[in-house]
Amino acid sequence: MASESVVDKAFAAALYSAPGRRRDDGGLDAGAALLAASAQDRAEAFRRGAGFVRRAWERGWQPADLVRMVRRGLDPVHVSLAADLIRDETARYGSGPADLPPRWREQLDGLPAGGPPRDPFLYATALLELYRLLLGLPAIEPAGPVPGTAVHIPPPHPEARVPARIRALLAKAEATGYPAEAEALSAKAQELMARHSLDAAALSGHTPTPDTPVTRRLGIEPPYETAQAILLHAVAGANHCRAVWSEPFGFSTVVGYAPDLEAVEVLYVSLLVQGTAAMTVAEAEQRAAGRRRTKTFRQAFQLAYADRIGHRLAATAHRAADEAPRDLLPAVAARDVAVTAHAEELFPDTTTTRVRGADDLSGRHHGARAADRATGL
Repeated sequence: MASESVVDKAFAAALYSAPGRRRDDGGLDAGAALLAASAQDRAEAFRRGAGFVRRAWERGWQPADLVRMVRRGLDPVHVSLAADLIRDETARYGSGPADLPPRWREQLDGLPAGGPPRDPFLYATALLELYRLLLGLPAIEPAGPVPGTAVHIPPPHPEARVPARIRALLAKAEATGYPAEAEALSAKAQELMARHSLDAAALSGHTPTPDTPVTRRLGIEPPYETAQAILLHAVAGANHCRAVWSEPFGFSTVVGYAPDLEAVEVLYVSLLVQGTAAMTVAEAEQRAAGRRRTKTFRQAFQLAYADRIGHRLAATAHRAADEAPRDLLPAVAARDVAVTAHAEELFPDTTTTRVRGADDLSGRHHGARAADRATGL
């Protein structure tokens, strides 16, 4: 058909001839001009975007990952277009275990809203720029099945409700203005978190088909990505999980058993909230004293906060292990071994990252103090 021929020509000019060129090159302009002439051609070009999105799923990407990459590399208009494409592609699936993988519905509900450009040429240009980015995405380690893949979802254990209780306790600890109350709430949350992990290990050891480690991706957003990755690494390690930071893609992959992953995400988000609030207060105090704070202060604050939290979490984890019933230790150790093996299988070539930006002594001091006051540990 004529519309297909026009779309083919537009794609050939803008996407396949030289996808590495700058976004304002002649091929892109030529492709956009072809699509701008007809609303039917633009609609067909949009429909073909489902193929690019599906290709991303098959290469390990998930909805939140795609939106994050588009936001990092392009503009808000491209983010809106990406969200529309994702909604369009996933609408063909249902909501059962053989349709959308676990947690995908939550990611789809969180897609940003917005509308495409009204100008036909600007719309076509943005669409082709988005397709260039999608075509350039590499294959990454999968964090679950692709849509349409039948998966077995075991029935939840009774302990599945515990993470919600932990989340509620930490939310109260973040909101209260009374330190004693926050300390009591956070102590109860940590107690439940440790008990939840032990109970899950015990149940797994007594079931004929025990569960296995799974993965979950958590976004590491600018600024201060290194500090966030360090903080998540510490939270994961203290809760029998492993975290691997993929810096170019803006996320960390956490490997562990499902109940522990829930606890990691809840605690990590809570500590981020507490750290950001403490940094805001520290900056206000510095300004009130006539001292101007800069980006180096904030970087040092976040790094010191993450480092001190890591030490506190490690101490808490060791204490919980010492107090655990002796008969549960083999099950816990077996799960730790399984998590480590699965993480090494997924990421056989991990490297370390050098930490920079912690040379502001005042920022380091305030960050460490904030970590000592953080609740939930």
